[in-house]
Amino acid sequence: MINIEEQRVTLSKIGEEMLNLCQSQVEQSFEAFITFDTDIAEEVILKENRINALDLKIERDCEKFIALYNPVAIDLRFTMAVLKINFDLERIGDEAKKIANHAILLSEDINLSKGYPEIRHIGTSVIKMLANALDAFARFDADAAIRTIEEDKQIDQEYKTALRELATYMMEDPRSISRVMNVLWVVRSLERIGDHAKNLCEQIVFVVKGKDIRHQK
Repeated sequence: MINIEEQRVTLSKIGEEMLNLCQSQVEQSFEAFITFDTDIAEEVILKENRINALDLKIERDCEKFIALYNPVAIDLRFTMAVLKINFDLERIGDEAKKIANHAILLSEDINLSKGYPEIRHIGTSVIKMLANALDAFARFDADAAIRTIEEDKQIDQEYKTALRELATYMMEDPRSISRVMNVLWVVRSLERIGDHAKNLCEQIVFVVKGKDIRHQK
């Protein structure tokens, strides 16, 4: 008979699979946007179905875990955290799909170099933060999760910088408004991915230390 510890390990592995898939989706969607590669973008869109399937599986497995073992203390915190992390990961997958869709829309625009320095900065920061969050989750390392949370401040600053630069481009060249608005949506998706990575790190801290650090400055 599978005991509660073995079931926790199983849930952790499924959660890690989901996180790895979402990380890959973000990396590929960003690559597709930067390189105008519609094939990669299409692949990201297709793989969204796998994320949705894992989302449902994790929810069902957590419900089963609660029903079978009536977890308390750290086991209950773990289960609730997995559910919340799963929610954020599914949203990360949605944002990656949005970026891929915009990559396809803008793939034929040869004048899209404007705004790329800012987008590269925030994209690189988000991918790094997500990788660090994955590492913290794999090791259930609360200290690493706290350090990763701090990275969101840099992403927020880069987001504001990108918005200012892109707004300037639109004012200087009104013909670019439609194009730059699509770029703005990509920047917004990247910023949201950073927020979701922060959320899942907060859940890691909750599981390991029993402390709810959400909404703390």
